[in-house]
Amino acid sequence: MMDLSMVIPVKEESENLPELLKEIVAAMEPTGFTYEVIAIDDGSRDNTWEVLENLSKEYSFLRGYRFQFNCGKAAALALGFSKAQGKYVATLDGDLQDDPLEIPKMIKILEDGYDLVSGWKVRRLDPWHKTLPSKLFNLTVSAVCGKRLHDFNCGIKAYRSCVVRYIELYGDYHRFIPVMAKWQGFRITEMPVAHRARVHGVSKYGVSRLVSGFLDLVSLMFMRSFSAKPLHFFGLVGLIFVMLGLGVCGYFGYEWLQTGAMHVRPLLLAGGFSLVMGVQFGSLGLLGEMMVGNKKQSFPISDTLRDV
Repeated sequence: MMDLSMVIPVKEESENLPELLKEIVAAMEPTGFTYEVIAIDDGSRDNTWEVLENLSKEYSFLRGYRFQFNCGKAAALALGFSKAQGKYVATLDGDLQDDPLEIPKMIKILEDGYDLVSGWKVRRLDPWHKTLPSKLFNLTVSAVCGKRLHDFNCGIKAYRSCVVRYIELYGDYHRFIPVMAKWQGFRITEMPVAHRARVHGVSKYGVSRLVSGFLDLVSLMFMRSFSAKPLHFFGLVGLIFVMLGLGVCGYFGYEWLQTGAMHVRPLLLAGGFSLVMGVQFGSLGLLGEMMVGNKKQSFPISDTLRDV
C-alpha cells in the first residue's frame, strides 16, 4: 500500500499550483514515503485545468480530476477520498497558505495512535472579518461536538484511511469532518501549523459562510440523531400537536354537552388546526421511515468529472 495520498481541492488557483507542487516535493522526498497527489479542479473558469495537465506530465505522482461546474469543497474532497490509495490521507488547500512541511509532523502524530489530526492556525494571516466569525464558529462547534478544537475548518489535516472511507461528505459538511469523526468514535486531535498570507488569487469564502455554517451544524445534529429514525422526531412533534388539539376540542365538547350550545371561537379553530398538524407530522415521520428503509448508497457526483 502507498504511504500517503494528498487530496487538494482547487478552484482558480493556476498561479499557485506550480509552486505548491515544488513545495510538496521538497517536503516529502526527505521522508522516504511513497505518495500521490490528487488534485480536484472544482469548476475553475481560468486555466487551472490546463496547468494541472501540464504538471501531470512533469510529476508522475500527480492525478487530476475536474468537475464541469462548481460542486463545492465537500464534493471535491469526497471524490479525492474515494480515489486515495494511501495508508494515510492528507488534505491541504491549493492557495499556498498551508505549508506541506506540516504533513510529515501530522503523520507522526497519527503513528502515535490518533486517527485524525487537524491543523490549528495559531497565528492566522487573514483579515478580521474572516478570523472573528471563525472563532465564534469554532467555539460553537466545540460545545456541540464535546471536543475542543481551535480550528475545525482548517484546510490542512491528516487522516488514517479508514476515517475518510467511513465518513460520507456532501453539501458543506467538510467543515465538520472532525465532528463526524469524533461522533463515530475516532480519536482526533489538533496540531499548531504555520499559516501564510495569500499571494496569488482571491479567497473563495466570505462572511456569509458563518450563517450557512451554523445552519449546516443544525442539520448535522438532526441527521445524527434522527436520520435512521425520523418518526422519533416527527412523531413526537405530531403527538404534541395531537394532545393539544384533543385537549382543546375535548374542552369544547364537554361545554357543548353541558350547555347544548357550540360557538365557533378562535381557540376551537386552533384545536382543530393542532389535530391536522399532528396528523401531518406523523405522516411525515412514516414517509421518512419508508425512505430510510429503502435507502441505497450512491455517489451522485461521479458523472461530473474527467480524468487527466
